[in-house]
Amino acid sequence: MFTGIIEEIGTMKRIDRQGQAMVLTIGARRVLEDVKLGDSIAVNGVCLTVIAFDSAGFSVDVMPETFRRTTLERLSIGSQVNLERAMAANGRFGGHIVQGHVDATGRIASRRPEENAVVFRIEPGDPGLLKYVIPHGSITIDGISLTVVESGETHFTVSIIPHTLAETVLQHKKAGDEVNLEADVLGKYIERLLGFGGGPGGAGAAGRGGSTGKLTASMLAEHGFL
Repeated sequence: MFTGIIEEIGTMKRIDRQGQAMVLTIGARRVLEDVKLGDSIAVNGVCLTVIAFDSAGFSVDVMPETFRRTTLERLSIGSQVNLERAMAANGRFGGHIVQGHVDATGRIASRRPEENAVVFRIEPGDPGLLKYVIPHGSITIDGISLTVVESGETHFTVSIIPHTLAETVLQHKKAGDEVNLEADVLGKYIERLLGFGGGPGGAGAAGRGGSTGKLTASMLAEHGFL
């Protein structure tokens, strides 16, 4: 699990491709401080497993499913990427719950200054993602935990403060560029629970005191949300 607080910007040093599989070698410093084989590091919001490392960087495998669902396939030598180590059990929760499981890619439709901030308008490649995007809720863009300003039928916007812009790859992003998107996991779990209607007991569970499939306080409490 991650928090969406970027620790450093890494640089792509080597890309080995075989079909839709890749091994990425990324130059980094801070995320190497306590790295071990098998550790998870989010690369532009994608949870990847460290398979090798040295004092100057680390390598990760990218499987075909990840290749198809993220922007990693468009990286090249010299590309800069956001990096975050998995959250330590005693760490501070600075952002929100980020799994590193990209739901869809999106396109930056525009970026514009607004006093001390920069407002990005994002159009998801899969418009179905927008049902999880609510004003003042959380969204992950290229691994960065951000707050949604406004959500429409085809887009949403986020406002980036100077510090976040300076410390992440968003500083280099422009209109037309693609980004990785991960919606808040709570909305996805609630939708999944509601989709089962009667819960573990099936359609007849409601008649035996089980869930009716409607979003009620008792239903949320039954499944641990309250």
